[in-house]
Amino acid sequence: MLSIFDSLRDITFFSVFFRMILAFVFGGLIGLERSYKNRPAGFRTHILVCIGSTVASMTGLYLYLNLHFPTDISRLGAQVVSGLGFIGAGTIFVTRKRTIKGLTTAAGLWTTGIIGLAVGAGFYEGALITTALVLITETYFSRVGNRIHRTPEFKILVTYQEKTALDHVMRYCKDQKMSISNLQVVSTTAAEPVTYSALITLRPRVNLDQDVIMAHLREIGGIFEIDEVTAL
Repeated sequence: MLSIFDSLRDITFFSVFFRMILAFVFGGLIGLERSYKNRPAGFRTHILVCIGSTVASMTGLYLYLNLHFPTDISRLGAQVVSGLGFIGAGTIFVTRKRTIKGLTTAAGLWTTGIIGLAVGAGFYEGALITTALVLITETYFSRVGNRIHRTPEFKILVTYQEKTALDHVMRYCKDQKMSISNLQVVSTTAAEPVTYSALITLRPRVNLDQDVIMAHLREIGGIFEIDEVTAL
């Protein structure tokens, strides 16, 4: 630990003031980056989360060290950690294209709360290093993440009578290095012979031409119709 912070680890007026200012700065730095990217939780939200977590952490210490209450000093901090999950959940949403947005902001809010707990407990070194790592992650690693190529999922609707036809479709998809993330099968007619419809969600692990894939699938025997589903 850095010796320069030793005099600020006790609960005094100056140390409380220092911790609150530090929480304001750390939360504000992370919030500025989120506001710059126009994310749901921005500058003020991160500051309030960090300050509130700091007060909760210091309150537990004050009750135990100054007032000598027989209490668990980590109880308030534990409630902060669980409560941050509800706040972060409000920043997560699913778009019309069925992609999830807001996970990074939610994780950043949660981490900001933990930083506040560290500041309130006098663990300044951990709070400082974590803040720097969060800023690096949200600022620079986002560029790295954008360069990672992701093969999007697509869905196909297969109409068939013989169950072996579906087996052939699934076997072909696996041979083409496509993982099947979801499969829903329903019967479309009650009369004989029964017709089935299968909605298959595929995730290619390599670059594939979907038109070529669909053309091969249509050549499989026993299939009445097969189409790509663009929206549900």
